[in-house]
Order: sequence, then C-alpha cells, then structure tokens
Amino acid sequence: QVHLVESGGGLVQAGGSLRLSCAASGSSSINVMGWYRQAPGKQRDLVAIITPRGSANYADSVKDRFTISRDDAKQTVYLQMNSLKPEDTAVYYCQTITAIGTIYWGQGTQVTVSS
Repeated sequence: QVHLVESGGGLVQAGGSLRLSCAASGSSSINVMGWYRQAPGKQRDLVAIITPRGSANYADSVKDRFTISRDDAKQTVYLQMNSLKPEDTAVYYCQTITAIGTIYWGQGTQVTVSS
C-alpha cells in the first residue's frame, strides 16, 4: 500500500508561481509519478508525468510553464508551476504507479489563481 501526501497548494495571483510536493511512503517499488488536475465540473486531466529515468511528458497547456521533477531518495515528486493563469485553477492530484502497475492517488491540493 502506498500513501501519498501532497502539499504546496494555495492562492496566487495570475503570473505567480507555486511548487507542489507529493511524498510517497509504504513502498519501494514506485515507478511512474505524476500530477493530474480537476477543475469544477470537468474531468481529471493529466498535467505531467515523470519516469524513474527522469523522462517527462506534459500537457500542451502547461508546457514551458510547469516543470515536474522527482527525488527518489525521498520518494517525492514535485511540480514547479510558473506563469500561472486563472485557467490553472483546479484541485491537483498526485499519482504514482508501482512496478506491478498498481495506481495510487493522493488526496488532492487546491490551487487557485486569481486574475
């Protein structure tokens, strides 16, 4: 069982920055780590994912503004969000996939960008 704890969300003005963190515990077989987000009334969408080798993929809407990274010694994944826009407002969820393909989700952290 993997337990994910997110932190770093909050309220920021448009153009500002936030850094999200997600610490995993309970397993040493974590493989892919990623971030998703869900705005009110919308589906949960991929923001960014990163493999154990550090290969990252981003949603087109966040490319060149967001950066995902990971520290495997701390079993933590980060999302640096710059040049935030009101449309980035959402609940951000951390996701991890273990080596055997089991998916775990964090509880979510609210990000609100004011115009």
